[in-house]
Amino acid sequence: MAENANPTPKLGRTVINGIITAIPICLTFFNNVHKLYKKLPTDYLHLFIGSILCFFGGFYPTVFAALQAAEHGGLTTVRKALKALGGEVMIIVNESKKDDTIDADDDGIPDTEQISSRTLMERKVKLVLTKMNPEKLNAAISSIYKVWIAVLAVLKIQFARTIALALTISDFFQRLINRFIVPIVDKATPKEYNKKWVPVLTDWMCKSIGVGIAWKIQTVITAFTSSLAGGLMMSRAVIVILAKHGQGPQDHNDTIADEVASYLFAFLGFYFQFTQEFRAPFPLNIILAPLQLAEYYIRWAVTD
Repeated sequence: MAENANPTPKLGRTVINGIITAIPICLTFFNNVHKLYKKLPTDYLHLFIGSILCFFGGFYPTVFAALQAAEHGGLTTVRKALKALGGEVMIIVNESKKDDTIDADDDGIPDTEQISSRTLMERKVKLVLTKMNPEKLNAAISSIYKVWIAVLAVLKIQFARTIALALTISDFFQRLINRFIVPIVDKATPKEYNKKWVPVLTDWMCKSIGVGIAWKIQTVITAFTSSLAGGLMMSRAVIVILAKHGQGPQDHNDTIADEVASYLFAFLGFYFQFTQEFRAPFPLNIILAPLQLAEYYIRWAVTD
């Protein structure tokens, strides 16, 4: 009776069932996307990648930089590790589905529906620990971590100017605040409070302002350069596609149409990003929320 009155157990059971249902769907989706990606002709693939860079390069600058840094051997390692993790996850999902059908007391109701949420959680944790291969799990996570460390080292060098700019801006604001704001705050702070917190809090605030401004400037620069690079990739891919259909020049070196078209694509790409304030518009911001979280984390890791 107490369990029925408390919505928490039902919520926990719903979450577990939702995760078990969602994992195969997500894995199937990403697997199908990867297969489609591999089947795309090279020219259409270049057109697709160019479009992403041209219209979305400034939204996630560090994510794209991380992918470029991991491209030289790292992506293959990560792909194999993710495939191994996916296999282990699917084993757990299938075993969990079998576990949900067990009726040990033969009363016509599965045992998992007759136990408390805490017991159910303990039962599922035990299932994971007994069915999952710890060596494969450890090898996959270690591989991903090693690639991430290498990528992070590259990103710290690549965005060293951004970090230096952030420190310079924060130092500039720190001097102004120490001269004009801190004395006023010190006088307004009651004696019973520790005034040593004032410089610490102002330092945090100045660093936050400096990091925010520096990354905004870097975002604009990345959006501009990625629009140019993506626009040129798009225009040359279009020329190749048209040439295969017997239209237009056969080689982009024989015409300036690719350069002219690339400027047009670059303008449209940068204008789109600028009008969106370098943030993915709705509903793309929901679909691409994982990328946004990754962008925040990478920025924090690089600036830290």
